[in-house]
Amino acid sequence: MPRRRRLTLRSVSRGVLALLLVAAGAGHLTWGRRGYRIVVPGWATLLLHTDKDAIVVASGAVEVVLGVALVALPAERRRIGAAIAAFFIAVFPGNVHQWRTGRAAPGLNTDRSRFLRLFLQPPLVAWAWWATRDR
Repeated sequence: MPRRRRLTLRSVSRGVLALLLVAAGAGHLTWGRRGYRIVVPGWATLLLHTDKDAIVVASGAVEVVLGVALVALPAERRRIGAAIAAFFIAVFPGNVHQWRTGRAAPGLNTDRSRFLRLFLQPPLVAWAWWATRDR
């Protein structure tokens, strides 16, 4: 008889994180694609030699891949968690840019919401790290 895996807070947390990443990525690729271009700083297009739309699409694709990988590749959990944490750190300058320019994007239509969004990033990084470690 196969051994059953028990649900733990970490495993549930990983599933929720994976779902959040896939949903956010889908938003970047579909309904929010146009609006998320505002978040991309101009210097990022120069650095990456591409346009804002390509950056939004690429970040959405990365979110979907990371979310799926988190569930589909349990043996690589720690590496995927590190990649998710790094991704959350990498997109932070876009959040700062959006706050500084005061431009609205999907779900962030006020100065207050854009400012508070900045404080969400450290817990996201910590969540990705914690949820993908065994102990």
